[in-house]
Order: sequence, then C-alpha cells, then structure tokens
Amino acid sequence: MSEEIVKVDITDGVGVITINRPEAKNAVNLEVAEGVAAAVDKLEADDSVVALIITGAGGTFCSGMDLKAFAQGKRPSIPGRGFAGVTEAEIAKPLIAAVEGYALAGGCELALAADIIVAAKTAQFGIPEVKRGLVAAAGGVLKLAKTMPYGAAMELALTGDFIPAERAQQLGLVTRIADEGKALDEALALAKKIATNGPLAVKASKQLVSGSIKWMDKDLLAWQAGIIDPVFKSSDAIEGATAFAEKRAPKWTGS
Repeated sequence: MSEEIVKVDITDGVGVITINRPEAKNAVNLEVAEGVAAAVDKLEADDSVVALIITGAGGTFCSGMDLKAFAQGKRPSIPGRGFAGVTEAEIAKPLIAAVEGYALAGGCELALAADIIVAAKTAQFGIPEVKRGLVAAAGGVLKLAKTMPYGAAMELALTGDFIPAERAQQLGLVTRIADEGKALDEALALAKKIATNGPLAVKASKQLVSGSIKWMDKDLLAWQAGIIDPVFKSSDAIEGATAFAEKRAPKWTGS
C-alpha cells in the first residue's frame, strides 16, 4: 500500500483512512482501490480499533472514478470488494464517511458504502454518471432507493444533478452536518463515542442493522451486472469518458 496515496491513522480506538490524491480531487484509480482495501484489512485485524472513518485530503471527499484511467481500460475496483476496494466488501466494524467538498459519482457511492455519513454544510453529493454515458455501478443506484424516497433517488439517478449537504440530510442520506472544514472532527467525535462501547456488541449491532436492509444485496448486484455491463462496454461509455478528459460535450450514438 502506498502511504502517499492512502494514509492510515489510529487514535483512541478509531482508524482513519484518507484518500490522498488532492491534485486529482481524490479520484479513484486501481492503486487507490488497492490501498483502501489494504487499509481496511489492517484496521479490521487490529483489536484496538473499534470504528473506521474514510475521508479525502485537500477539502474534497472523492470525485469518483479516474475517468482518464477508465478511458485507457483500467477499472478502479477489486473483484469481490468493488469500487475503491470497499463498495462490495463485508466490513465488520462501523464505517463513517467524513465528507468535505464533493462526493460525486463513485465518490458518492463510496460514501453510501459507509454506515454513517457526516458532511460539511458545503459538501455536494451526486451520481452524474448518466452525463458521461455511464451508470452508477458501485451500488449507488441500488442503495439510494433504500436511503431516500423513491422519487428523489430516481431524480438523482436520471438527471445526474448534485444536491447540497442540507438537502442530502433532509432526504436521509447524511446523518450529521458540520461546519466547513470540520467534517472529520465531527466524524471523529462520533467514532470515538462508538469506540467506548463493547467491541463485540458494536460489531453485532452493525451486522443486525446492516443485514436487515442489505439481505439481498448480492443478488441485486448480480442482477445489476446484467443491466449495466452492456452500458460500460458501449461506444458511448468511452465517448463520455474521453469527452470529459478533452473538456468537450460528448457526442452520443446510443451504441
């Protein structure tokens, strides 16, 4: 794991994972995915750690998949663990997302993979994949409808528009709002409160709450794959990513 790309810190029973690509707005490539997966494994195996936090450096949570790498045929996911090494992973300990700035596309899905989202009041959320001829394939479209009202989830998925943290909290996506620059501090305070409790009880409670709404997730992911695979293999998908990299409007062909 590259300590420069993904950083890990442990304090008072809390493990903090930081994606450290601020120059790329913490876009996820394969190296980031491998680093996050290794960090999660390290913290899961550490008995002194009760709760985890994932965040991004430089005032941005995560702008999603590295589209330049995708256009070159590189996927930022790990088989069995999903996007960023997290979105399909079975994580036993509570995971809190501390969101500053943008949590977009895969970045929004990464936040959704957490059990609790703490966001700065200036944070923005969205799954704009449709604007690039893609689909939010890391579980985002599946989880949104379980998190917020059907119509709101559908609007986000179909328009690709962003919503501010306050609106995200109103819809049930965000749990706590913090001042700008204070999302990690608020997440740490919450995680440390969790860490004072019995670690076995914390794990069991997470398993029950999570399992009660995610019981069919693996079946849903398999069903989703049959729908989205043709989209990701399409000419439009490459065109959308290429147009983004070239800073121009995409030219869709519907193929």
